[in-house]
Amino acid sequence: MHMTANPGQPVDRLTRIRRISGNAAAIAVAPYLFIKILWTFGLFVPTEEMAGADWRAINAATAVLAAVGITLAMAFSRPWGNKLPAWLVALPVWVGTGLLVPMLLLAPVLGPAAMNKDKEAGAPDFWIYEQILVMISLVGAGIGLPLALLGYAKARWPEALGGPLDCGEPHGSSRALQATVAKLLAVGCVLLGVVKIYWAVGGTLGIDPDRLDGRDVWWHLLTLSTGVWALAGAWGLVVLTTCRGSRRFLPPMGAAWISSGMLFAYSVYNLLTLTDMQQPAPEEPIVAATTRELGAVLGVLMGIVILMVLHDRRRAMGVDAPAPVTGDPAAGRVDAGRTGADPQGAGVPPTGGFGREAGSTGGSRPHDSGVDSSVG
Repeated sequence: MHMTANPGQPVDRLTRIRRISGNAAAIAVAPYLFIKILWTFGLFVPTEEMAGADWRAINAATAVLAAVGITLAMAFSRPWGNKLPAWLVALPVWVGTGLLVPMLLLAPVLGPAAMNKDKEAGAPDFWIYEQILVMISLVGAGIGLPLALLGYAKARWPEALGGPLDCGEPHGSSRALQATVAKLLAVGCVLLGVVKIYWAVGGTLGIDPDRLDGRDVWWHLLTLSTGVWALAGAWGLVVLTTCRGSRRFLPPMGAAWISSGMLFAYSVYNLLTLTDMQQPAPEEPIVAATTRELGAVLGVLMGIVILMVLHDRRRAMGVDAPAPVTGDPAAGRVDAGRTGADPQGAGVPPTGGFGREAGSTGGSRPHDSGVDSSVG
């Protein structure tokens, strides 16, 4: 199947949102990519320090990330995106949403604060305009990419977004293990979240007394954001694995997904404080290292639990159910009772599975008996 509609066939709302959001995100990220390429070659850098080799390497890496973002935006809005391997889409999306969604919520405050800070530090006037372009790119990507992703995931992996929280427990489910691990991870998230919020509101325990002035607006807001998302992730993960606390699947899934990606991505980003490219963290070195590494470990383990939940959910919904034997009426009647199964018992798996071109807006194509002609 293909996502594109035939000539004269109406395009559904989901496909339209995917196309518009994906194209808008790609256009929004283009200025950021252009600026990062210039800085990588030492052109129009705002300060002499940013012309150094370390900063050029960082700008080159972020330019690659911007190119990946543009590629993902196009994949979400084009038919060829449905053919990409699931891991090739999920991994950068996990990191990207963890970086962009929390930053998007802080952009109205962090953007002006960053420009004022750079202006006070003596940055040239053109740097202000570059900062504006960078913020526009980040906000555009933070809005466009998640919207395009929602449409893409809804079409390709509908079980990851929609439906009730509890779809049943398939045979051989690891739900008990998931719940135990999730509760342990939730304890870690709550501890990390409480510490971060304590620091954000002015607490000084664990802060280096000689670096109290280093707690600027950026540090306070990012610390507060990390704490809040850690608590949200603890809630989401426990709800997902115990099937209690929400009727719908999407709210806890979204909270756990964004939180896990954010904890991992920002922990990696905070490694820059160990270099000369950013001012040292105001926390005591051992405390900063502990919270940073804890965030990274929690993020990765939360991501693994989310994958286990999605695996069991696919099986419970019958997405991965084997096709019945052709010509067996009983098998056809049993399979028809599963969610998304072919009521005729022809053995056609439901749309939206991994590795398939889901999201078709057209009608179904004729099948040979017991053969799914869309596979491949």
